[in-house]
Amino acid sequence: LALDRIWGTAFGPEALAELGAGLGADVPFFIHGANAWVEGIGEQVTPLALDPAWYLVLVPPVVVPTGMVFTSPELTRDTETLKMADFSARGAVGLEGRFHNDLEGVVCSRFPAVREHLQWLARHATARMTGSGGCVFAAFESRQEAHRVLELVPAPMSGFVAQGISHHPLRVQ
Repeated sequence: LALDRIWGTAFGPEALAELGAGLGADVPFFIHGANAWVEGIGEQVTPLALDPAWYLVLVPPVVVPTGMVFTSPELTRDTETLKMADFSARGAVGLEGRFHNDLEGVVCSRFPAVREHLQWLARHATARMTGSGGCVFAAFESRQEAHRVLELVPAPMSGFVAQGISHHPLRVQ
């Protein structure tokens, strides 16, 4: 995005996303720079409206190698694929257990600190692990609510509160 602006190429989001897909699966999402439902290997990006939120992020003192997580023999690859309609219907009876991070079990079994942070946060809100780890987070409706829980975080755990944004300030229009 920065080079597109500096060089004045004006490729547009689709062309940049296509180029970016060669760099990594998450790149097209970040090039589009807005809330989205992402499928495939990251190249199918559908805009998605989300409610505003504040996030409490806990940062376990570990480095989780993404390659190790994805090549782990414990990682099952048999989870039923979710569609955007499933996400839109979240909260519907029968769908609750379908929204989870398949990588979480692998990371928590190999990195006890991630498991401990996740378990602590889950006592205060719905907690999830970020991507392939190792941070964990929970969404809150207000900054005050997120900070209230942050103040309860026991030492030596640490974290921060961040406001969710609906689009990246440098996104290509």
